[in-house]
Amino acid sequence: MSKIVQCIPNFSEGKNITTIKKLIDVAKSTAGVTLVDHSSDENHNRSVFTLIGSPEGVEEVLVKLSKIARDNIDMTKHFGKHPRMGSTDVIALVPIKNITMEETVKLSEKIGERIYNELEIPVMLYANSAKKENRINLANIRKGEFEGMSKKLLEEKWTPDFGENKIHPTAGITAIGARSPMIAFNVNLNTNNLEIANNIARIIRGSSGGFKNCKAIGLLLEDKNIVQVSINMMDYNKLPLYRIFEIIKLEAKKYGVTILESEIIGLTPGKALVDSAIYYLQMNNFDYNTQVLENYLFD
Repeated sequence: MSKIVQCIPNFSEGKNITTIKKLIDVAKSTAGVTLVDHSSDENHNRSVFTLIGSPEGVEEVLVKLSKIARDNIDMTKHFGKHPRMGSTDVIALVPIKNITMEETVKLSEKIGERIYNELEIPVMLYANSAKKENRINLANIRKGEFEGMSKKLLEEKWTPDFGENKIHPTAGITAIGARSPMIAFNVNLNTNNLEIANNIARIIRGSSGGFKNCKAIGLLLEDKNIVQVSINMMDYNKLPLYRIFEIIKLEAKKYGVTILESEIIGLTPGKALVDSAIYYLQMNNFDYNTQVLENYLFD
C-alpha cells in the first residue's frame, strides 16, 4: 500500500510574485507530490504551501523548495508581521495514510540532514521530531527570530540538530518536525487597536494559561487597518474551532469590538468544520462518519 505524507512548508515571502511563482513551479513539477494549496499574505510576508505525496517525493520537493527559498529570499532584508527565522521558516510533516508517526519522524530527520548537507542551512527538529524537550514547541525555537538567532545558537542548548552553531547568512535557520494535523485559524476584529488583539491572544493561548491546544498572537494588518488574532489550533478534537471563536467574540465585546471575519490558512480536516456546523446548527445526534457523503466517495 502506498504511503502518503502531507507536508506544509512556510516561506518568508508573501510579496515578491516572481519568487512565489518559482516556488509554485517547483512544487508542481516534482514527481511524487501534488501541490494541493498555497497562499501568500503580504502583511505576514509569508507563503504557506500544502503538498501531499510519497515520502520520497516529499523529501525531494522540500530540498528543492528550500534551495529556491535560499537563493531568492534574503532574511537580512525581510520584514513581516509573522515571527520568522529563515527563508524556509518551518516545515511540518503529517502522516496521512499507511505511514506511522515514527516513520514520519525519521523522514523529517532525513530531510533535515539533506538541507544542511546540500544547502548549508542549519536545521532544528521540533514537535514529535524534537530530541530535546525545549524544542518541542516551535515558538521556543523561533524566539529571537532571525535577528537574534546568531547569538542564540551560541548557547549549547540551542545547537542545531543538523549544522554548526551559526545561521546561514541570508537564509537563516529552518525548523522541521512531524506532527498531528494543525489548523491555522485567523480571526479579524473591527479595530486597529493592537493591544486588544494581544490581550485576547494572551487569554486563549496555552502558554499564558489559556487553552492547552491553542497558540495565538495579535497582529496589526496595516493594509486593512484592523487587527487579527492569529491562531494555531494544535488538536481540533480536543479544542474545536467554535469554542475559540466564541471566546474571542466574548472577549472582544468587553472592548466594544466585534468579529469581522475568520479565515483558515491552507487545508483543514473536514471534521473540524463539521463540528462547528453541528454546534451552530444545533444538530441532534449527527454522526460525521456515517452521515457525510464524501466519506463514502473517498473510500
